[in-house]
Amino acid sequence: MKKQAEFWEPTEGGIRCLLCPRLCSIPEGKTGFCGARKNEGGKLYTLIYGTVTAANPDPIEKKPLHHFWPGSLVFSLSSVGCNFKCDFCQNWELSQSRLGEVYTRELAPEEAVEGAKETECSGIAFTYNEPSIWWEYCYDVSKLAKKEGLYTVMVTNGYLNLPAWEKLSPYLDAANVDVKAFTDRFYRKFPGVPSLKPVLESCEWLVRKGKHLEVTYLLIPGENDDPEEIREFCRWVREKLSPDIPVHFSRFFPHYKLKGKPSTPLSTLERAKRIAKEEGIEFVYLGNVALEGAEDTLCPSCGELLVKREGFSVLDYKLENGKCPKCGRRIRMVGKFEGGRSWWIL
Repeated sequence: MKKQAEFWEPTEGGIRCLLCPRLCSIPEGKTGFCGARKNEGGKLYTLIYGTVTAANPDPIEKKPLHHFWPGSLVFSLSSVGCNFKCDFCQNWELSQSRLGEVYTRELAPEEAVEGAKETECSGIAFTYNEPSIWWEYCYDVSKLAKKEGLYTVMVTNGYLNLPAWEKLSPYLDAANVDVKAFTDRFYRKFPGVPSLKPVLESCEWLVRKGKHLEVTYLLIPGENDDPEEIREFCRWVREKLSPDIPVHFSRFFPHYKLKGKPSTPLSTLERAKRIAKEEGIEFVYLGNVALEGAEDTLCPSCGELLVKREGFSVLDYKLENGKCPKCGRRIRMVGKFEGGRSWWIL
């Protein structure tokens, strides 16, 4: 569905899109890098408003969000396109596709919210492809969701300009930001942007605004897994965000254009977790891997097992009024535990 977009300005040669830091200059009849925003008649339109590729319930742990409404169901919405071009993308069928290349259907904001309620979801997540290029739809759905008492989540690369974050802010509860590496070299090579700085600024803004934030870092052998790079990333989390921001180190599997790369060795994941702990990160998780305890939440003060997870299931939840039952340490955990469901990775 086409709708006039926000965050743009006319230029002598066409239009400049102001949504993300690419600041695409778009001539008449052309789209920006993401393929989702088009200059028609000197106005910028989103081509994917209400265009969905997925609309289904997921466990919130799948996003991954481990410290936000644990055990709850979230209604996942996705579209097509991305403002990055990562060769390793795990969702490349959606993110690197354009309108008309994959199956889509139209879903009005009211229908999205109703879908969440009908499937007994506690919230809505914009996920799978890059939701920031779907900004107008995310904004409208989020406004309606808040009126209905639903939480809202973005799973994003964080490459979004602050004015767009600011306008969305009243209707956004949480985000998982995928920090893809901690060097500009990596961001130039893979996402194809000059710097990771806008991503870091997005994370820091989310924390300042009091939004719940968790950060994911996909470890790719030989590309972003250098121990010193991991250490610098963890120091940034501790110093610029907070030591109790959950960090998810995720295992890479050969996908898309990096099928020749090996999977991330388990030893690399374990080393990253060890470095994070050395740097004072209190909650560190390992994703895409079947390791005992990799997704469990432990008390940073006394080591007590607080949340036992397997797959996307919460098997045991021991927090009492947000505190460790053994030592009384208050734990960053938003929302109440909604247990009773089991999910398995197939």
